[in-house]
Amino acid sequence: MTYVVTENCIQCKYTDCVDVCPVDCFVEGPNFLAINPDECIDCTLCVAECPAEAIFAEDDVPADQQEYIALNARLAEVWPVISARKEPLPDADAMNGATGKRELLVE
Repeated sequence: MTYVVTENCIQCKYTDCVDVCPVDCFVEGPNFLAINPDECIDCTLCVAECPAEAIFAEDDVPADQQEYIALNARLAEVWPVISARKEPLPDADAMNGATGKRELLVE
């Protein structure tokens, strides 16, 4: 089982999760983070660190977020690894918890 970054990360991109990842399984796009399922070791450390509560175990991804399982895997093939914490996006706090953000994802 792997962990999956879901919709609430879009337009937030808090990187607290990256800071605790022991295997550098996160990849970074312009306004979203994803987890490389081939690198994730299921340590669960990132889940508690995510201020947006956007990270779920693959088996626990909400029904309306299932597309993010495949999306994380696909983006992990093209986006660069992020291994150090950065500042969140400028409007992260305002966007945290907003719904319908999928259309805002910049791939």
